[in-house]
Amino acid sequence: MNPTLPNPAPEAAGAVTAEDEASARAVLNRLRRAQGQLAGVITMVEEGRDCRDVVTQLAAVSRALDRAGFKIIAGRMRECLTAPEDGGTPAMNEAELEKLFLTLA
Repeated sequence: MNPTLPNPAPEAAGAVTAEDEASARAVLNRLRRAQGQLAGVITMVEEGRDCRDVVTQLAAVSRALDRAGFKIIAGRMRECLTAPEDGGTPAMNEAELEKLFLTLA
């Protein structure tokens, strides 16, 4: 390490905080729940269940995936706008973040 440069703060150096870990766990839980729901939908289709029931469950899977995506974006919004890559520009500007957010809408 260059002795003339100060040590970066742990978050700036890419350290994972307890908040980051909790957020990642929450997203993974949502995704696993959606995975289980999707498996249920597949079983329903294989069994020839009523289309209303299948579509209702499929909509629940879609909402669960949307929530996971929104959770990811919400958790990273501040970081994406403020954390510079290589000490330069922010990782993502507001327009890019908005476009990413709208892909879930």
